Amino acid sequence: MEYKDLIRKKIGRIADRLLTVLFSICILIIVFILFQVTTFTTFHIPSDSMYPALQAGDNVLVNKWIMGARIFNIWDALEDKEVKIHRLLGVGKIKRNDVLVFNFPYPAKKDSLAMDVMLYYVKRCIALPGDTLEIRNGFYRIRGTGEELGNMAAQRRISALTENDSRGVVMESFPWSKRLGWTIKEFGPLPVPAEGQVVSLDSISILFYQHIIRYEQKKELSLRDKLIYLGDSLIREYRFRENYYFVSGDNMENSRDSRYWGLLPESYIVGKATRIWKSKDPADGHIRWDRVFKKIE
Repeated sequence: MEYKDLIRKKIGRIADRLLTVLFSICILIIVFILFQVTTFTTFHIPSDSMYPALQAGDNVLVNKWIMGARIFNIWDALEDKEVKIHRLLGVGKIKRNDVLVFNFPYPAKKDSLAMDVMLYYVKRCIALPGDTLEIRNGFYRIRGTGEELGNMAAQRRISALTENDSRGVVMESFPWSKRLGWTIKEFGPLPVPAEGQVVSLDSISILFYQHIIRYEQKKELSLRDKLIYLGDSLIREYRFRENYYFVSGDNMENSRDSRYWGLLPESYIVGKATRIWKSKDPADGHIRWDRVFKKIE
């Protein structure tokens, strides 16, 4: 009888230890998930569109604290349903030249916005909400500032391109209007909307904002006899509900960015890429130690 009691006690102690270990593992998993959701996450760089700052095979840390982490129904997002995105309180602001990770806003077709929760891009912020952006001879300019923006070496290369010698680079750009004739060398001025900003609408400005107005209002926008209609209502101005950004890849000859698809809604931004925590050469699988823990600038 005493022997059986000893066995029971031993089994009980083992069971208690296993339960304690399992409980600890569950707590660690929950903490890790909360950390990923609210603080930092990681992102794998699949292409060279941000070369030389980032290379294919880099894995970067993405800081969510700056803007505040996003909270939304992940299951609805995975089913391509419309989701309401909320943000936790942030501790800072995005600045020009920050490198951002975001959900690509035009996954289906270029004339409508939709958030693909499985499709992420990484680009450099060029223009902030309220800025007026221009590209002159291939170089980014923000009215009222003399700040150097983006990859200057790439802009010099773009500046040297001609229509007859574009070297395979697509020169025509957003908003894809022959009337405007904008290119990646001569672009704008494009006012980048801020939340609460009011803009007058006409046959020119509607080209800049038609997609994001449809996105905000979930209504059809049309131009009839030079008049703008939202649904059946005639409108002559519009107040934006969200902040927007203009982003660019550093490898400008091979980057699908705002020059081609337009403005990025703030709610699609995951956070700021701050540091490369791991880098593996895709060609041979070797760790690139010179890039490990490198700050992203």
